[in-house]
Amino acid sequence: MLVSIIHRALGVGMALVGAPLLTWWLAAAATGGETYATFLDVFTTEAGALNVIGYVIFIGLSWAVLQHMMSGIRHLVLDTGAGYELRRNKRGALLTMVLSALLTVLFWAYLLGIK
Repeated sequence: MLVSIIHRALGVGMALVGAPLLTWWLAAAATGGETYATFLDVFTTEAGALNVIGYVIFIGLSWAVLQHMMSGIRHLVLDTGAGYELRRNKRGALLTMVLSALLTVLFWAYLLGIK
């Protein structure tokens, strides 16, 4: 039940935060250097690394995408008629949470060059 609620909430969150952010980025890139610099100033430091706002938003969005994807895969498996037993269903729900967190950590470790 919780995973289903999170799946829906993340879908709405990505639509309300991710889509406007993507639109702003594309518009800033298409408009020119000054507008794009303004976009970058919001999310990066002077050295070009992400600032706190950038990390919170982009790590949050990447987790949201990965959690939504893992939950979607779980629903796909459920649509085949498998995994409806209570114990297996709970294990699948827990697995979506664990895998999305693990994939987010691995994704950001790769981006940051952490080995």
